[in-house]
Amino acid sequence: MVSLQSFYLGSKKDTRTVGQGFQSIFFILFTLLIMGGITSRLAYLQLVEGSNYRKRAQANRVRTILKLPERGNIFDQNGKLLATTRYPHSVYVWPMAHTKATWSKVGPLLSQILQIPQEEIEEKLEKTGYNTQALVRIARNLSIEQVTALKEYENELKDVEIHTEAVRYYPHGKDLAHVLGYTRELTAEQLAKKKKEGYRLGDVIGQKGVEKAYEKTLRGEWGGQQVEVDRKGRPIRVLGEKQAKAGKDLKLTLNLDVQKAAEKALTGRNGAIVAIDPNNGAILAMVSHPTFDPNIFSKQRPSPKELQNVLMGKDYPLVNRALSAFPPASTFKIVTTAAGLESGKFSPKTILQTYPSLTIGGVTFGEWNHAGFGRIGFTRAMAISSDTFFYQIGRAVGGKTLIDWTRKFGFGKPTGIELANESKGLVPDESWKRKSWKMPWTVGDSINMSIGQGALLSTPLQVAVMFAVPANGGYLVKPHLLHSDRKAKSDRKSVNLKPTTIEILRKGLRMVVTEGTGRVLDKPTVPPIAGKSGTAEAWKEVGKRRVKQNHAWFGAYAPANKPEIAIVAFAEHSGGGGGSVAGPMVLEIMETYFQKKYPGKYKKPETEKPKTKRN
Repeated sequence: MVSLQSFYLGSKKDTRTVGQGFQSIFFILFTLLIMGGITSRLAYLQLVEGSNYRKRAQANRVRTILKLPERGNIFDQNGKLLATTRYPHSVYVWPMAHTKATWSKVGPLLSQILQIPQEEIEEKLEKTGYNTQALVRIARNLSIEQVTALKEYENELKDVEIHTEAVRYYPHGKDLAHVLGYTRELTAEQLAKKKKEGYRLGDVIGQKGVEKAYEKTLRGEWGGQQVEVDRKGRPIRVLGEKQAKAGKDLKLTLNLDVQKAAEKALTGRNGAIVAIDPNNGAILAMVSHPTFDPNIFSKQRPSPKELQNVLMGKDYPLVNRALSAFPPASTFKIVTTAAGLESGKFSPKTILQTYPSLTIGGVTFGEWNHAGFGRIGFTRAMAISSDTFFYQIGRAVGGKTLIDWTRKFGFGKPTGIELANESKGLVPDESWKRKSWKMPWTVGDSINMSIGQGALLSTPLQVAVMFAVPANGGYLVKPHLLHSDRKAKSDRKSVNLKPTTIEILRKGLRMVVTEGTGRVLDKPTVPPIAGKSGTAEAWKEVGKRRVKQNHAWFGAYAPANKPEIAIVAFAEHSGGGGGSVAGPMVLEIMETYFQKKYPGKYKKPETEKPKTKRN
């Protein structure tokens, strides 16, 4: 007989084993599923992702040390070197190779040799990151004494290296500063914006002029070394090297001889000179004063005085006056002539009486000679620059027509040159005057505008483009600096001037030189020249006083019958007239251009005989 206890015990045993067979099957399937998953994952990692993980493992062992590319050279149209590279010594540090103990010895010694505060060195390392795989440049342009000292202490200066480095160099210094610009290390703000484009701390970038406009072309591509590192990221040995790819060279439209002549002609004055090919807009020269030496910015640590003279110097030497706006004065009478003849209100044979002054709307507008010139036509009015003649033209055609023709000649908008920060100038109109002065356009505004005064503003480059229109037979050209820019060369638009208008303009501009305000250019040292003077009323702050000091302009092209060069000279606050101040500048440049291009064809400029001293 089975006891009651045994019965209950047996019953419990039987109850726990119910479904045991299914549990075994479940665990077996579960185990197989897990193993299958692991196997599949391993297969995926080995077969599919294996190459990627091998690359990652390799990256942990091998690091790339970046190397700056050499910047492309810049040449003038004749192949003369304008900007290049030199190779001074620079000192680099491996941040990841230093501990606090080693740096406590290396830091002070480096600071002493390089004459750089240790805090400044450490700040640069912190910005880069102490775990970076790249060498960090601490200083460049080392002196021979500094290089010698670094080599003498190389045992103490662990993981400090000296390398030659490509540094921008401008062999002509100040002569091309505003057109070429300069390069300089990226600022913190620029670096934040440029990181996505591959720029790094210590990299240099074009900051102004051609250097900035063609940064992508000139910059080149980074190279580097492959370096094996230990598990802590410290370098062990160099495995291979990829050469940095140098930037592309640039050939510009600039003519170095003309550029230097323009620089010389403007010596001692503030202002600008622009020379262009009037047929296609190629820039032959562009000068602005005051100027600066762009090589200053290639230094690792330019002196505070050097930087202050450039960045905060008197009369703002970084401002390119060739691209800055000023009242164009009587040079603008080219546009007024075109507007008058094209309006249909005047014919090429028009004769007008001139006066000592004209009073219109209660305002008196004077003639520059305070007497008038009698009865004259367009060509004579252009030659002697009669104000009262052109007042009458401006009053008759009206503001709208005059403004329309001003814009057709390229004023009031950028010329399209590659350089940044080009002013578009100002062409005032009804809406502008109501917005700015809360007043309507008046006849007086049209009269002021007819002689290039009032609120009208234009850049020397825009004025050069204006002179190109009569020179090339009626086309607005696009200024450009790149020699191979075919699009810019062909990108010229007709201003739609009648042949008779072009003829009157060309006759008048030629008469300016033969018997008018530009006779200083009527010389056998150059071919026949056509041009126009201008004297703009302007005031200057001198101490606490406001003094009248006029701007002087002269624009010209030559040869008058088949022009190949147009030059505009602008002297800021010269205090003199356009013909007497700016005219001789243009002549000096014209002589250089034609004497160089056509040796022996024109009489050489006379040189002053040395004065003999009296006993």
